[in-house]
Amino acid sequence: MSTSAIPAPPRIPEAVHRRRWAILGVLMLSLLIVVLDNSILNVAIKTISTPEPTGLGATQGELEWAINSYTLVFAGLLFTAGLLGDRLGRKKVLIAGLVVFGIGSAFAAQSGSPVQLIVFRALMGLGAAFVMPATLAVLMNVFEREEQPKAIGIWAGGVGLAIAIGPITGGVLLDHFWWGSVFLINVPIVIVAVALMIWLVPDSRDPEPGRVDLVGVALSVVGLVLLVYGIIKGGQLADFTDPAVLGTVLAGLAVLVAFVLYEKRCDHPSVDISYFKNRVFSAAISAIALVFFALMGVTFFSVFYTQSVRGYSPLQTGLLMLPLAAAQLIFAPRARLVVDRFGVRAVCTGGLLLVMATLASFTILDADTPIWILEVIFFLMGTGMAHIMTPTSVVIMQALPREKAGSASALSNTFRQVGGALGIAVLGSVLSTAYRNGVEEKLTLLPESARHTAGESIEATLGAAARLGPRGEPLVAAANDSFLHAMHVTALWGAGVAVIGSLVVFLFLPGRTPKEPRPQEKEAEPVGAAGH
Repeated sequence: MSTSAIPAPPRIPEAVHRRRWAILGVLMLSLLIVVLDNSILNVAIKTISTPEPTGLGATQGELEWAINSYTLVFAGLLFTAGLLGDRLGRKKVLIAGLVVFGIGSAFAAQSGSPVQLIVFRALMGLGAAFVMPATLAVLMNVFEREEQPKAIGIWAGGVGLAIAIGPITGGVLLDHFWWGSVFLINVPIVIVAVALMIWLVPDSRDPEPGRVDLVGVALSVVGLVLLVYGIIKGGQLADFTDPAVLGTVLAGLAVLVAFVLYEKRCDHPSVDISYFKNRVFSAAISAIALVFFALMGVTFFSVFYTQSVRGYSPLQTGLLMLPLAAAQLIFAPRARLVVDRFGVRAVCTGGLLLVMATLASFTILDADTPIWILEVIFFLMGTGMAHIMTPTSVVIMQALPREKAGSASALSNTFRQVGGALGIAVLGSVLSTAYRNGVEEKLTLLPESARHTAGESIEATLGAAARLGPRGEPLVAAANDSFLHAMHVTALWGAGVAVIGSLVVFLFLPGRTPKEPRPQEKEAEPVGAAGH
């Protein structure tokens, strides 16, 4: 007995092992505010697009930037944040990230214009970049390998919990307070999380950390910003062949190619390109990126569907999104059991096909479709996502050595956030272009100088119709019809992306790997099934 127990203490000290579930709770609280913030903002975007004093009068492009300024800084700095956590200590980096996030939230709440909101959201993204990879890296260092799939499942379920709490919290706040309260709510949560972190969480670091790759960080941020800016601009102009749009997109792609080439030659890269030679690792990363591409784009347009077309309040919209989150909360911790039985490939392919089907089913939604149909769609979508996020997270985290947990977590979260940013940019631009093309000929009721702005989004058109009084009634009907058509087109684009994801995981993720090693490795089957 004593001999078999010898290897355990160096891996995880007994004192840490005893409080591992309490530590997981603290990590989930930290994760909660990062995810909560985006899900709260999804409910608030319609209010923020309303003219002052109710909102900031933000255009659809400004709303996309309010979401993407956070996401781009977040995604661009995750590599560096993961490396700094590995080098300086994950606990220190986590606490610093939470403090910066809290300060950014307080400033965002007081924004006086869309530009200020975009800037302070970027500051929040800076803090979040240091929080997200550290939570998963700490988790990998307080749980033994056999418990990691279960812990990651609960961690992924925490994302579902945040998605559930966010819209409802946002709706309650918007019903009783001004729009800035959706950011101010982060401050007390940050204070509690930091206090618990100092008390409970042990510090850990990579014994052989790499140097920080400043050139790689700069190239990745510049490339992503140029690419996303070009896509959003194309949507605003409803013309992706515009020279400024094409030039910006191509410049972004060129910088990202330069980033990859530089990382391959660098002796201390932000991203070790050799990781991607592992087809299983690459397929798992791609699946996460593609599912978030589809999800973030859908969440963006579904808020306008429920509030602008159907007339629900922010709180009601939050409650309508509850099935999406509830499904993730229910199924994410249990997905590992399904993986043990059927293998990673079958579970992830099935999950992506389910996401594809739910996206395609948005095309049946109309202005008077029974709302329970939307609820079923959201629940099934959450179920599909839960069976993708947990297995792929386990594959990614167990593909690299424990001391490289920060890097693995950073890569996973970077692709998740980049996928989400591109989802909002691409699908938001598809929505914007399809909407403008549909509503343009109906804007003749307005003065010529006001037509371009009024055609940017359904909120802009409804605002223009309200100013016309009774004469604007035909414009309201035209706005609703054009938006529904645009939503159907956008949903089909999202479904197409999910199909590509399902092909990737079907071709490259392993099947039921435990069948090869028979009797002697029977105990390792669950880990092998979930982690290879």
